[in-house]
Amino acid sequence: MSSNKKTNRLINEKSPYLLQHAYNPVDWYPWSDEAFEKAKSEDKPIFLSIGYSTCHWCHVMERESFEDKDVAEILNKDFISIKVDREERPDVDSIYMNVCQAITGHGGWPLTILMTSDKKPFYAGTYFPKRTKYGRPGLIEILVYISSKWKENKTEIIESTEKIYNAVKDTSENFEVEEIDEKVFDKAYEYYIDSFDEVYGGFGGAPKFPTPHSLLFLLRHWKLSGEEKTIKMVEKTLEGMYRGGLFDHIGLGFTRYSTDEKWLVPHFEKMLYDNALLAIAYTELFLATKKKKYGEIAECIFAYIIRDMTSEDGGFFTAEDADSEGEEGKFYVWSPEEIMEVLGEQDGELFCRYYDIAKGGNFEGKSIPNLIKNRRSIEIQDLDFKNRLEMCRHKLFEHREKRVHPYKDDKILTSWNGLMIAALAIGGRVFNNEDYTIAAEKSMSFIMDKLTRDDGRLLARYRDGESKYLAYLDDYAFIIWALLELFETTGNEKYVVKAESLNKDMFDLFLDEEKGGFYLYGKDSEELIVRPKEIYDGAIPSGNSVATYNLIRLSQIFEDEKNSEVISKQFEIFGASINLSPISYAFMLMALQSYNRMKDKIVLVGRNSDNGYKQIRKIINQKFLPFTSKIFIDMDINTYDNIHDKLKGYKMVNDKTTVYICKDFTCMEPLNDKFKILEMIEEL
Repeated sequence: MSSNKKTNRLINEKSPYLLQHAYNPVDWYPWSDEAFEKAKSEDKPIFLSIGYSTCHWCHVMERESFEDKDVAEILNKDFISIKVDREERPDVDSIYMNVCQAITGHGGWPLTILMTSDKKPFYAGTYFPKRTKYGRPGLIEILVYISSKWKENKTEIIESTEKIYNAVKDTSENFEVEEIDEKVFDKAYEYYIDSFDEVYGGFGGAPKFPTPHSLLFLLRHWKLSGEEKTIKMVEKTLEGMYRGGLFDHIGLGFTRYSTDEKWLVPHFEKMLYDNALLAIAYTELFLATKKKKYGEIAECIFAYIIRDMTSEDGGFFTAEDADSEGEEGKFYVWSPEEIMEVLGEQDGELFCRYYDIAKGGNFEGKSIPNLIKNRRSIEIQDLDFKNRLEMCRHKLFEHREKRVHPYKDDKILTSWNGLMIAALAIGGRVFNNEDYTIAAEKSMSFIMDKLTRDDGRLLARYRDGESKYLAYLDDYAFIIWALLELFETTGNEKYVVKAESLNKDMFDLFLDEEKGGFYLYGKDSEELIVRPKEIYDGAIPSGNSVATYNLIRLSQIFEDEKNSEVISKQFEIFGASINLSPISYAFMLMALQSYNRMKDKIVLVGRNSDNGYKQIRKIINQKFLPFTSKIFIDMDINTYDNIHDKLKGYKMVNDKTTVYICKDFTCMEPLNDKFKILEMIEEL
């Protein structure tokens, strides 16, 4: 941005999204008491705009409207304008997104809200062009109309806000308690069967979203039912995503979603959470099928994250934009001529043929590399051919690095870091890759050092030396999940002890002890017009779903009755919602699967310096056991003094690696005969 341009108040913020708007002629305020007090004292409505830094349509609306003097003149004269980064303030975003969906029947970003100084909304929408077009009303027309209405008949507006407020409050805070239907899994499965795309994989038509937690649910359904069609759906979907342009075949990692049914043309932004959840899905599919390629795809994701999305201190960045040089996807597309220039004629022709890079292209005159038309198996058997392709990919990657890069949102979010830590910890043990475990541990250390207050309260966002915003439910739930995965991967007691401690804090800050369910923001946070309980498992699983899943695992480890009571209430309070639309709550269904079936436990106690311990742990880690609680206690790291009281009963017998197995409500004698242990593990 030119330093000659006048700045607004957003110049003092750390959010990359807010800073993108710091040079707009609009007199923006961040969400603050100052803004609401000014609106009240000047008797003006509030124009609230919510988005995030890598949002394509947010950029479009900024260029068309927020950089426009005509729009700015109206906003500055008749409104108080507030900008919010949805990734920093998911509490604000959640409330007003629910408003938008209630009023218009849909949602998305940029989110546009008009409201009173007491934060009650009366108008909502998403993207608006400057002037009416595309069948959408123009922002200028809307603002002029609202301004006139406010001055002439404000009473009517106030009356409408009360109706909207009461409706949103009711749907956000009140849930119909109902026992979950025993056929809920069958209902969800029938939906997946009916909506499955047999040709390209995925569910439903365009646009297609990854929703990895649906695939995690289906993998568990397959484990319980043995139905081959189930795992074939998961394979077809994850293979289809990889074959298409959703996967970056040059730089690795996955983009946000596909605009078409083939997974060919993505919305090019890359989000940390998508890559974390997809890495878990590919890793679990590798465990379930033993097909090497799925593991390799997971490792490609990790390579991308470690290379491009990791700070020097170990925290993981938030996202990369879809746009560069003002064009969506420009960074990612190729012409045959450019490929030939980089690779030479022979390798260039091979690469173009293999990855469907042709004259005319498949996206605005150029080509997105993909394997959709390629009938070869994604598992390349010819090692020489595989190495040749990889050499070509590496050359093209080095060439692409010279292009103008999309913008990288380098803020570090506690919640999304939790998801990636969990993924890397899982990858570390499944692929026996210490680098992944180290990356996960380093990020967790970052969270505990930079995003934890002296009193232990988690914070939500770190950027440019500033830690800010009291952490939300998602932050706690996702970090506890990460700690449980680190405990299972490393055998280090400190992680499960911290998980238990944060779980108690989560109860204190977020739990509705009377009705059940966890609130989105803590009792010590800013009080908004409603205090919602989020349950919908959308692009990211809800905090309530992940918290429930964690509680089930903690209950298995510590046999804690308090956890069991909360789990039961979780399924009761959200039961009616889950019964009504099971597929909207795939991660919660996954938690319910675990609740119903997680009766088995395997505890391995030994020293990581002992080859027998390492061999047994590796074999366990190579098995797909989603309904078995796995506890590894490494006595090279821990001592009996620092082991949790409820785990002290698990000891090495005769100072040898020892396994404790409980199956179908029956616990067997501890084993320390290596061959008997391996025999028992094979039966799990």
